Amino acid sequence: MKLSLKRPFGRSMTGGLDLAEAPPPPSPRSAARKTALVSLAFVLAIVGALVGGYYFAMRPVTLKIAVGPANSDDVKVVQALTQAFTQTKGQVRLRPIQTDGATASANALAEGKVDLAIVRGDLDVPKNAQAVATLRKNVVVLWSVPGKGKKRGAKITKISQLAGHRVGVVGRTQANVNLLKVILQQYGVDPAKVEIVQFPANEAAEAIKAEKADVYLAAGPVNSKITADAIAASTKDFGAPSFLAIESADAIAQNHPIYEASEIPAGTYGGSPARPEDEVKTISFSHHIVARKGVSETTIAAFTRQLFAVRQQLVTEFPLAAKIETPDTDKDAVIPVHPGAAAFVDGEEKTFLDKYSDYIWWTLMALSAMGSIGAWFAGYLKKDERDNNSHLRERLLDMIAAARKCETTDELDQMQAEADVILRDTLRCFDHGAIEEGSLTAFNIALDQFHAAVADRKAVLFSLPQNLQRAGAQFRAAGNA
Repeated sequence: MKLSLKRPFGRSMTGGLDLAEAPPPPSPRSAARKTALVSLAFVLAIVGALVGGYYFAMRPVTLKIAVGPANSDDVKVVQALTQAFTQTKGQVRLRPIQTDGATASANALAEGKVDLAIVRGDLDVPKNAQAVATLRKNVVVLWSVPGKGKKRGAKITKISQLAGHRVGVVGRTQANVNLLKVILQQYGVDPAKVEIVQFPANEAAEAIKAEKADVYLAAGPVNSKITADAIAASTKDFGAPSFLAIESADAIAQNHPIYEASEIPAGTYGGSPARPEDEVKTISFSHHIVARKGVSETTIAAFTRQLFAVRQQLVTEFPLAAKIETPDTDKDAVIPVHPGAAAFVDGEEKTFLDKYSDYIWWTLMALSAMGSIGAWFAGYLKKDERDNNSHLRERLLDMIAAARKCETTDELDQMQAEADVILRDTLRCFDHGAIEEGSLTAFNIALDQFHAAVADRKAVLFSLPQNLQRAGAQFRAAGNA
């Protein structure tokens, strides 16, 4: 039960004057309240730090992605992904950086200028690149045209017949030329004995019409419009083309792991009769989305999750988006997988709490220990003040017995003045946190007893005649002497 502190202030303590008329001393702040406020501030600081850390960790991150060349399907798909990521307000946003092609994109990643890049799997992949997803798979298409008039030659149906002939490569990239040389070498054809003619994809129809080559090579998705238009141009001017099968596709894949054995289904390029009439064996390679090795695992995991979440939304506008596949997570993969992408694929992606719970726990434990040590040290510093106040309280108890034996009101007034000093000291100690509320309650009881003893003794003294008071004082003085 808490006792009111108003009674000590309402009583006369010095010479019968009411202290209510004097400026009141500052009200003591409860030590428990101070502790509660400090604890609340401490908790709020921790919560604020955790919220700030969570916001910092979960804020949207913009990744720069290199892709090219201009107006290619890869650029269009990346632009669509950029818009989809923005609309869904995901944790990861994209900023496309347009390049001249897959080689330039790979170089930008190697130099650390971008975070992601679209690269061809049959090119030199940067050492700091790690696979995130397979954007699409490309097949190699080889077909021959018989020619017209004087240029009409023997029908070419096999790759081994290409020596001494011209091969037109669709696209300006050197990667397609290197691909042709790999195929020729597998069949024992010296690339030096083959005339290679390159032309841009948008000039393929004109090059075929001008009969710049006897055989043409195109590399792209199975349903590539560029390849389909080139084959259609060949059919229009020269009749049905002959598709050259790469029967040694398995051997090429064995010798060059960046390639895979594949097939071109019958009728892929339409027409009647179907082009091709039968399934054609060939090789394929992939276009990959790769990430720089230093990019955060959490960020890449979030990117991979968003990529496959919006993939179906893009199928209507970009059918190629349906071909986006998860990366190869095997340890012997040609391009090592990024740990973030692997975590998503394997279902081991860590949440914010999973990743940082140990740090949060140990931080809270450390802060708690620091708080306990700080509280002990603060109490230790106030030990002298607390011991001194304990002595003053004992003095107040002694004054109760002394007040009941006083012979004059002057002595009582002196005791009251001393009690005032003890009261101020006690309130100051309580305000500083040196004593607790329980000690203050005990002091309040003692102070009430002291005031009661003083009041009772004054009543007795005032009821005696003045001559008896003086006689008693003189008698006591003589006895002391």
